[in-house]
Amino acid sequence: MIDSRTAPYAALIMRLALGIMFLAHGLTKVLVFTPAGTVGFFESIGFPGFLAYPVMAFEVIGGLMLIIGVYTRLVAALAVVQLFVAATVHFANGWSFTNPNGGWEYPIYLAVTALVVALLGEGAFAAKPSRA
Repeated sequence: MIDSRTAPYAALIMRLALGIMFLAHGLTKVLVFTPAGTVGFFESIGFPGFLAYPVMAFEVIGGLMLIIGVYTRLVAALAVVQLFVAATVHFANGWSFTNPNGGWEYPIYLAVTALVVALLGEGAFAAKPSRA
């Protein structure tokens, strides 16, 4: 049974955790690896380099949108797709993310987390509550 008194706060915590993770990963790509370095990495794993730019933008802007609680369901649904594609890079490395070049456990876990946020909605303290 879902407790309707605490469920909005559970959804808030899940939304914030996912948003902070996206923001941190996006800022790492922009500020630490640099856009040029991220493009180079994308190309080294077989993705077109230009895709690095929308990924960085989505991670930073989408992360902020999740944290604030704006278009939460849409951003989280897009995140499911982005995270699953990210996981494909790691499928050949095995399950554990501690494997060389990282396994698929972490990105798939995050994809499931994003799916939960997409299904639950924004929870408490959102700037733009959904109508659903």
